[in-house]
This record gives sequence, structure tokens and C-alpha cells, in this order.
Amino acid sequence: MFSFAGFLNLPIVWFGLIATAVLLYVLLDGFDLGVGILFPFAPSDQCRDRMMNSIAPFWDGNETWLVLGGGGLFAAFPLAYAVLMPALYVPVIIMLLGLIFRGVAFEFRFKATGKSRRLWDYSFHFGSLVATFMQGMFLGGLVQGIRVDGRSFAGGPFDWLNGFSVMTGFALVCGYGLLGATWVVMKTEDTTQEWARKCANYLLFYVALFMGLVSLIMPYINADIKTLWFTSPTFFMLLPIPLLTLAMFVTIWRDLHKEREYRPFLLSLGLFLMGYIGLAVSLWPYVVPFEITIWQAAAVAESQSLLLVGTVLMLPVVLGYVGYSYYIFRGKASHETTY
Repeated sequence: MFSFAGFLNLPIVWFGLIATAVLLYVLLDGFDLGVGILFPFAPSDQCRDRMMNSIAPFWDGNETWLVLGGGGLFAAFPLAYAVLMPALYVPVIIMLLGLIFRGVAFEFRFKATGKSRRLWDYSFHFGSLVATFMQGMFLGGLVQGIRVDGRSFAGGPFDWLNGFSVMTGFALVCGYGLLGATWVVMKTEDTTQEWARKCANYLLFYVALFMGLVSLIMPYINADIKTLWFTSPTFFMLLPIPLLTLAMFVTIWRDLHKEREYRPFLLSLGLFLMGYIGLAVSLWPYVVPFEITIWQAAAVAESQSLLLVGTVLMLPVVLGYVGYSYYIFRGKASHETTY
């Protein structure tokens, strides 16, 4: 009798699916959170209308991948979920509150007039900013490792709050801001586009600075990471990652000065992809860094097999819908408030 468990290494398959869902969330929801971070600094209300309309067809669909990543972790790696959530409840709850507040502000702003519209502008900004900063702090707390006693979290509720996690919080704000700025460059024209291009130039410097700092600090967090990146032959195998990252930074800077519209956004996504790959390589095979591997955290094979059947059937539908929506709403955004 055929079984997925016998045909596939299910923990690796599920880890790949969850990692891909998280990556898609970071890449797709990252640019609309970045638009929110930059929102109140736009030159005029007309510019803000164009920025809002550029993300209106996509922002709620982009958050689908966060649900898939969190739900997949709970279903496929219940031990990891049981350890990570108590360790990171506070930033997760604050992040979700920020996303909810941001969603409410998004809808109310389209109906608001006068002074109340400005209130919702700032609400949209602060909801995006808080959600992004908490995601960065979540990442910083996760990368440093979670204290585990057997199968339970053994630390305190604020172990995640330290200098490194604050730095990664600011780093992600700058990173999402760069995605948002290059998205606006691609989707708008005239004054809005010129302003976004200037923002992207400034943010590119800070993203490069923070990526450099994180890359320097990571090897000192764990000796295995230092060995992986700075010993032969893995050093030469992994060398293309930093080289490609550097090439992308240089190309984005040149494209912004040459007033290209599309490639800066695509290469900004590439920067996140390179950083994500580097992080995944550094933490493999742990799902709870340096404590619990994917095989130790995995649910029983029968549960993973059943879940995989449903995922294989539904995931193409979700991907098709998302791709179709991006195709339908391609082109420049109007300044008219239509959503």
C-alpha cells in the first residue's frame, strides 16, 4: 500500500513548505507594510492615495502566507509550536494587534474625510510600524536561541527583549521600508515616484549596514554557525550568497540613480531572499534554534501525510489566485480613491 511517509521524508517536506510560506509572507506582505511605514511622510494626500491604491488589491491576500506558516507549524511540528509560542507570546500578540489595527485603519481611511483621514493615515502607519518591528524582534529572539528543558520552554516571558532583537527590529523596519519604496517607484509616477526613489536611496544604505552587522554578529551567537561559514569547504560553497548580495546592493543603487522602475523592486526582493537563505543555512536542521531539530519536533507520519494531501490540493489554488490578482492589477496605480 502506497504511503507518503514511505515515499517522502515528511519532516523535510513540511519544513520546506512552512519555510516557503514564511518567505512568501516576508516578500509579499513586506512591501505593503513598507508602504505603511513610509505613508505619513509622502509629499501630499494625492501621493498617499496613489500609495494606498497600489497595495489595495493585494494586502489582505499577502497575509494568507502568515496564516499558512503559523498553521503549518502548529500541525506539522507541534513540539516546536509548544516551545516557541510561550517564548515569544509577547511580540507575536503585539504584532497581531498591529496588523489588526492596520487593517481597520486601511478600510476606514477610504471613507474618512478632513481631519479624520489624517488620523487614519497615522493609524495605518503605526500599525504597520509596530507589526514590522515586532516581527524583527521575534526574529532576533529566535535566532539567539530558546531555553528548553526537555520538551518545554524554560525561560522567562521577556528573554526575547535585548539589544540584538531591538537591532533586528530596526533592521526589518528599514528592509520593509526599502521594499515599500521600490514598490512605489514601480507602481506610481511623477512626484510620488521621485519621492519614493529618494527614500529608497536612503534606506538602501541602512539595509546594507544592518545586514552587515547581523552577518558579523551571527557567528558569535553560536560556534556551529562560525564553523559553518568560516571553515573549508563550506566557506567556498556558501561564498556566492554574500557575493550575490553585494552585487544586488550595487545594482539597486545604480538602477535608482538611472531611474529604472522595475528592477530595484525585484532586486530588493532578492536581498531578502539571500538573507533568508543565509539564515536557513545557518540554523539548519533546527526548528527551535540549537535545541530541537525538525525530526524531534515533527508530528506522527500519519498526521503529516493527511495534512500533505490537503495542502497539495489547495496550495495551487491559492497560488493561482494570488498570481492572477497580481496580473489583473498590473500597471501604475491611480490617485483616485476607488477601493
